Amino acid sequence: MSGRRRLSVLSGVVLGLSALAGAGQAFAAESAAAAVAHRTPLVSGTPCTITAKSCVDLESQKAWLFKDGKILRGPVSISSGGNGQETPIGHSLRVYRKEKDHISQESRLPNGQPSPMPYSVFFHGGDAFHEGSLRVSSHGCVHLSHAAAQTFFNTLRPGDEVQVVR
Repeated sequence: MSGRRRLSVLSGVVLGLSALAGAGQAFAAESAAAAVAHRTPLVSGTPCTITAKSCVDLESQKAWLFKDGKILRGPVSISSGGNGQETPIGHSLRVYRKEKDHISQESRLPNGQPSPMPYSVFFHGGDAFHEGSLRVSSHGCVHLSHAAAQTFFNTLRPGDEVQVVR
């Protein structure tokens, strides 16, 4: 085998080993992230971890409030975002604003008037927990019954972690 051919084969082997090492590092990083996620226990009977103050399960259309890693309220029925305006999924969403009598400029009533969003607790962009119909999809928000909306509004504080899962 010529020197040039040996160099070409050797280069191929080195590149292959480098690719395997990179894949191994990526796998190790994913495994480490998964291990950390599994170390944070779930609140019993829910799909969310004990670090959350509120949990939304889009699959079951249920929500909970937590205190000290235990269920404070829930499950309560919800209605979430519909086609093209889904409720955002995330494990580190945060309450950043509350407004008892919010009026939406994005969502409109059938007559064209801005939609009322009583007891709004905003956790992502314009998305919030608020009182709304449990039979109609939202525009990304989480609709709650009147009583549940009041409880979520009175319980959650800016900075509280909200987890939304599917």
